[in-house]
Amino acid sequence: MLTHKDQRVAVLIDVQNLYHTAKNLYKAKVNFGEILKLAIGGRKLIRALGYVVRTKTGEEKPFFEALTKLGIETQVRDLQEFYGGAKKADWDVGITVDAIKIAPWVDVIVLVSGDGDFIQLIEYLKNQGKKTEVIAFGRSASSRLIEVADEFVDLEKTSERFLLKK
Repeated sequence: MLTHKDQRVAVLIDVQNLYHTAKNLYKAKVNFGEILKLAIGGRKLIRALGYVVRTKTGEEKPFFEALTKLGIETQVRDLQEFYGGAKKADWDVGITVDAIKIAPWVDVIVLVSGDGDFIQLIEYLKNQGKKTEVIAFGRSASSRLIEVADEFVDLEKTSERFLLKK
């Protein structure tokens, strides 16, 4: 990646997207500290936001605290449970709104997600003159998202750095 140390960077981490990809594809956990270092790349970090979901049991609280200790501000949403057992925890709109709100204050937006729902967001940010970088596991990332981003970093290429075996 071509980076400049004076670039102001915002990192937006779709925690659920990475968590489920690592769990399902690799039977592993994500090393969010290493991902944050990669995303910052020696530049000026303005904000790092991690979008997480809280369950009724609260068992994820230590994980949220670990993210905070890494310097990642957690944005928390409660898990929605519907009649019949269906569950939903969608942060797409929240991530999009935050990216648009923070864009005037940064040069680069780093989206840590492979979710194709962010294609229009990336296109919008590029039209606003922002450099866009996407970091995700290539096998689970939207090919169109990869295509529209200015830079794509495939975590699979050096997965041992970004995964913690259970």
